[in-house]
Amino acid sequence: MIALLLRDLRLAFRAGGGFGLGLAFFLIVTTLVPFSVGPTSALLGSIAPGVLWLGALLACLLSLDRLLALDYEDGTLDLLLTAPLPLEAAVSVKALAHWLTTGLPLVLAAPVLGVLLNLPASGYGWLVLSLALGTPALSVIGTFGAALTVGIKRGGLLLSLLVLPLYVPTLIFGAEAARRGAMGLDPSTPLLMLAGITLGTIALMPFASAAVLRMGLR
Repeated sequence: MIALLLRDLRLAFRAGGGFGLGLAFFLIVTTLVPFSVGPTSALLGSIAPGVLWLGALLACLLSLDRLLALDYEDGTLDLLLTAPLPLEAAVSVKALAHWLTTGLPLVLAAPVLGVLLNLPASGYGWLVLSLALGTPALSVIGTFGAALTVGIKRGGLLLSLLVLPLYVPTLIFGAEAARRGAMGLDPSTPLLMLAGITLGTIALMPFASAAVLRMGLR
């Protein structure tokens, strides 16, 4: 599992489309929002948690079409099916690699980009905490979507259509937790719901992704 994780990390940095692309898209979204809604500080501060969460979600979505496509093209997935490592574990490692190269950089960059949107000072910690709890679910759900569309030519649009509805609960509770924290309210309820979603997806989605891959590669 460690060897597979290191391989995926190396491929992500060499091939591109993950680490740098996600951060660039996140920066573009947060930079363009003040131009579209105006420079009013109060307005920007009120919408900052939702905008940052939406930007992180879309940035995670950008690199999903490459998550399993390269392994399918070079035959790596066929080898993983016959490897002693369970396919569920291999899928989990790939989701972890995606989070390390896409989700984690977004979590670390969010406070810096929050300054551009005039995020209240009380909201920075809650924003980082909500993203740290929610972005692993985005990677695991995205891996399931990538498994559903693997082998389909130009399946990026289909992947987005399949994954976005599954992302909605994570977006709702993540943005609500960050908003409540920024307003000085108690964010414990949405944070607990967000943690429950993440733990549930980590527990169940690898099995669903592995089952879909086995059916698709027969």
